[in-house]
Order: sequence, then C-alpha cells, then structure tokens
Amino acid sequence: MSAVLTSHIASDEPRVLVVDGSKVARKMIEQVLKAELPNAVIMSCETGEQAKQHLEGVVDLVTTSLSLPDMDGLELARYVREHAPQAYIPIIVVSGAVTERLENRGLSEDVTDYFDKSLGFAALATFIRGYVTTQERASGRVLYVEDSKVVALATRRMLEKYGLTVTHVTSVEDALAMIDTAKAQGQGTGCDIVLTDVYLKGGLTGKELLETVRGPYGLSRGQLPILVMTADDNPANQAALLRVGANDLVHKPVEERLLVTKLLFQLRVGQNLRSTQASLPH
Repeated sequence: MSAVLTSHIASDEPRVLVVDGSKVARKMIEQVLKAELPNAVIMSCETGEQAKQHLEGVVDLVTTSLSLPDMDGLELARYVREHAPQAYIPIIVVSGAVTERLENRGLSEDVTDYFDKSLGFAALATFIRGYVTTQERASGRVLYVEDSKVVALATRRMLEKYGLTVTHVTSVEDALAMIDTAKAQGQGTGCDIVLTDVYLKGGLTGKELLETVRGPYGLSRGQLPILVMTADDNPANQAALLRVGANDLVHKPVEERLLVTKLLFQLRVGQNLRSTQASLPH
C-alpha cells in the first residue's frame, strides 16, 4: 500500500504543499494546518503544473487530491518522486474516493499514504503532524500480536518510547482470549488498538483475527482499530485485509515514523469516537 520510506527528518518549520483543484478545500486545509501546525509554512496551489514550480524549493510534505484540473494526483506523485531534490518527500492523497481506489489497487507506490476526507480536515491536520513534526507522547493500550520475539521486542520498545502501554501476545488465540477476559470483567476490550502481523505460527492468522473481531465480536473499525503489518506484496491479499476490517496496513520491514504516525492516528480516531458515543444520552 505504501512505499518503504527512508528516514524523514522532522522540521520545526515544516513546509507543506497543498494541491487541490477546489479553492474551498484548499482554504479549509490551510486553516486547520495553521491551527494545528502554527510554525508550518503552508503553500497551496490549484494545478499540478503550479505544484511543480513549488517543488523547485524545499518541501517537507505534499498533499494532493486524486483529481486535479490538469492531471491525476498520482501523476503528480510520480513527478515528485522523479524530480524533487530531496531524497524523499511524503505524499498524502486526500480524497473521498481513496478507500475504493486503494482496495482496487488504484494507488501507486509513489504515494506514501492516503487520507479519507470523510474523517474531516481537522483530523487531516493531526495526521500530517505525525509526518512533519517530532512525535509527541501519547496514551493508549496496544494489543500487539507477533510470533517473533526479536521483532516484538524491538517494536514494543519503539512504541513504549511514545508513552504507549503495549501488551504482547504471540498468537491470535491469545489475543482473543485477552479480549474475552476483559469483556467478562466489564473492561471493554481491554485495549485501545490492535497491532498484528498477518502470518503467525499459531492456528489462526491475522486475517482471521480481523474476521473474528469484525464478525462474531461485532466490533467496528472505530470501536477497535486494527493496524496490520504485512510483508505480502500481493495486491489481492492486501485488498482482502482492508475489506474484512483492517483500518490500515503497514508494509514490512516497518519504518518507525510511518508505523507510529499510522498507529497514533488510528488510536486517536478510535478514542475520540468512543468518547463521543459515551457522552450521548442512552
């Protein structure tokens, strides 16, 4: 789904290029980015050709819609990869149709990540902040399913640096047992987000974990976000994971900034949704 990244250094004054054919959309994105990233330099333009001119200078991140007046957003992404002077610039596709394009493999490896407009522009600002600023500490409980102790130790230490509480299990069976115990004790699911590998040595796979949580357990993407790590480049297999309930995928070998940005974003979305639901009258 996403290209494997080289290390991207965060900046105190990130330069963000916003490319969208809609003046209203550009204005809204600019406003929320300035509120969320007061030190950021926001450059916006309507067309791909205008964006190319901005790329002659320093740009730390590009957001683009899929449809631009003069070209497809993916064509612009390909141009950035081939001509930008920096080693790597994160490119975020912002679109209401991105999930369908993703499942149909309509996004290229030139794109770093995607964002669904239905989540709102304020959420987009939070999402972008993870790519262009030093990651802040967070609070949340991660249920981590990984059968390699070496990989698990490294990933657990990575996540704990950001203040996350990580519970590691080696099989899907153990993960489901922990959720069952938490539910029986009136503690909800016992975690705020699940991070799982696809292929595990136990009887069940990460895909079967998705099918169980979204099916018999009846937990939606918002109620229990699930982030899936996979080394499988097969487009059909990746699309299947999204269809059965993965919130997002991270390609292995995992790059720290990409994993943490995606995980913290899904964590916040889930926490905000549960908080909103809890405040509604019953």
